[in-house]
Amino acid sequence: MPKHIGSLTSGGDCPGLNAAIRGLGKTARDSFGMRLTGFLNGFRGIALDQSVELNDPMLSGILTDGGTILGTSRDKPHRMNIGGKLMDMTDAIVETYHRHHLDSLVCIGGGGTQKNALRLLEAGLNIVTLPKTIDNDIALTDRSFGFDTALQIATEAIDRLHSTATSHERVIVLEVMGHRAGWLGLEAGIAGGADVILIPEIPYQLEEVAKAVRRRTQSGKRFSIVVVAEGAMSADDAARVASLVAAKEQAASKKERAAISEQLDQFHRDHADHTIRLTRALEQATGQESRLTILGHLQRGGTPSAADRVFATWLGTECAAALHSGANGVMLALQGRNIVQVPLADVAGTKKLVPPNHPLVTAGQRVGTCFGAGGGFGS
Repeated sequence: MPKHIGSLTSGGDCPGLNAAIRGLGKTARDSFGMRLTGFLNGFRGIALDQSVELNDPMLSGILTDGGTILGTSRDKPHRMNIGGKLMDMTDAIVETYHRHHLDSLVCIGGGGTQKNALRLLEAGLNIVTLPKTIDNDIALTDRSFGFDTALQIATEAIDRLHSTATSHERVIVLEVMGHRAGWLGLEAGIAGGADVILIPEIPYQLEEVAKAVRRRTQSGKRFSIVVVAEGAMSADDAARVASLVAAKEQAASKKERAAISEQLDQFHRDHADHTIRLTRALEQATGQESRLTILGHLQRGGTPSAADRVFATWLGTECAAALHSGANGVMLALQGRNIVQVPLADVAGTKKLVPPNHPLVTAGQRVGTCFGAGGGFGS
């Protein structure tokens, strides 16, 4: 009998989600005779049995649309706000899965989705996942869809900021997303010719950044562009976080670990305005007028790039073929030029960060980009 597949999108919205849904749905239905049910608003939809049939009208005309026709949320199966109360809805999700007589559930999302999907796999469901995130930080895949679109948007922003920075002889600081990974800041900074790139994986020293700006001014350059990934930290802040993490690992009691976790959470809350403080500090340290632009959710919205449409479609079609072959407990990943199946257990809970000696970091240094820890300055 034809298989019945469920699908959901979870976490932050991302360009290419509809392309992936379309690729999965059309291939599963037309090539393999499967039936598809979509669950609305992430894991909440399957917990509360909110669903739609992914038929031809639903899948038509969505390839170029941003967002997701299924809606999304950051709800976790084991910790979901239901009527103002946090509840473990894992059993409810299992019941919905069996009520619909599903053969598999496809979870499309980022790092959090991979962890939540693993919990459902451990609860006995057949699970396959697809990697989406503009952060590009999902383990064991060279790329996640959504990244290319965000990269183009961030690069275009740098290009546009060059003109106003030059006209006013300013330091322009641009904050991009990326959570605690620096891929978006690194690649956008290189593509846009940023003079300074600050990423979480390379803690910076303010004086090194200021020195790079001053050297540009002394050499006759009228402006500087500083790209900052949202998770970037000064060397002092990074040392503080490392100390707290080490203390948490060595804590003897659950109460101590909880107290240190709260300190870490408070640090990250306080760190939210980090780029604002950095911009002010740079103005004071360089004597040059400095302005901040925060791209925020602009990076996640709008029409997906051609590359993201192609990649998401490819992933969706390969997912349908994998389901037809009985795949379970895997994420489909891009490795080299191939889509491969990697164990979900190896992906969940692991982040792909930028190695400080990554070839792109070296490339940036070779063209004079400052990374805040010593080294070159922009040309």
